Amino acid sequence: MGLTNHSLDAFFEQVLFRVFGLESIIKEYQFISGGCINNAVRLDTKNGDFFLKWNESTPEEMFEKEAMGLELLRQSNKIAVPEPIAFGTCQGKSYLLMEYLPTHRQCADYWTLFGRQLAGLHGMSSDTFGLEYSNYIGKLPQRNTECDDWVEFFIEHRLEVQLGLAMYNGHIDSAYAKRFRRLYDVLPGELPEEAPALLHGDLWSGNMMPGHEGLPTIFDPAVYYGSREMELAFTRLFGGFDQSFYTAYHEAFPLSQGFTDRVDLYNLYPLLVHVNLFGGSYLSGIDRTLRRYL
Repeated sequence: MGLTNHSLDAFFEQVLFRVFGLESIIKEYQFISGGCINNAVRLDTKNGDFFLKWNESTPEEMFEKEAMGLELLRQSNKIAVPEPIAFGTCQGKSYLLMEYLPTHRQCADYWTLFGRQLAGLHGMSSDTFGLEYSNYIGKLPQRNTECDDWVEFFIEHRLEVQLGLAMYNGHIDSAYAKRFRRLYDVLPGELPEEAPALLHGDLWSGNMMPGHEGLPTIFDPAVYYGSREMELAFTRLFGGFDQSFYTAYHEAFPLSQGFTDRVDLYNLYPLLVHVNLFGGSYLSGIDRTLRRYL
């Protein structure tokens, strides 16, 4: 049964009271569409505008990890990210409160600037692949156990985790998994070695927008240090990025030769994630890659 307007009002007011410790008069609120997992609303209050997202059925720590990821991206000072304000639980619901950033018309050189800024973000490096804490992609746990080798990390902490979950959920059988794992012997000869790069981790057209002054703004991260080619491949999976974005990125931080040929390999991970989130219809894209390499 859904929440009534009265219970929503009480929930919003209680969250604001917990965060600010004073009565926050809500002048109005507007539900925000576009997310597949969480509820979201813009709160127009006497203390300013805020963006609140919440969920009753996800792990309590999910929004905490998202806030940590947002803060890590903000600290890089390379690209605009909404400021996380508070997270917690209230009335049986996990929530994350952030600053509200309205969408504006894209600035004149939006895609060129976005490409350069993402290249700058990827210039932020670490000694290992992974992260000191695990987090989530969508509502699925994302294991970030630190590792010195990218291919090993990609296999053990990205592909294998999601493959096992797909078996557990009944989307694939053991024969399919066995065939998929044959690909692991191919990967070391296909994926280049590069330094770990700070990644947004879930960068597609639904997780970016023109924010203040029409500047590129990213949100809903699943951060970790990984191959920057992984991020660029994901931007191609569902479309929405202008070619000038890729041109500007390559000029600022050139990719290794043959990147386009490796895109399908990297996108096995987000496709497996989508299988586990939304069902077996996404297996067709995985099948095409397996046929190509096996």
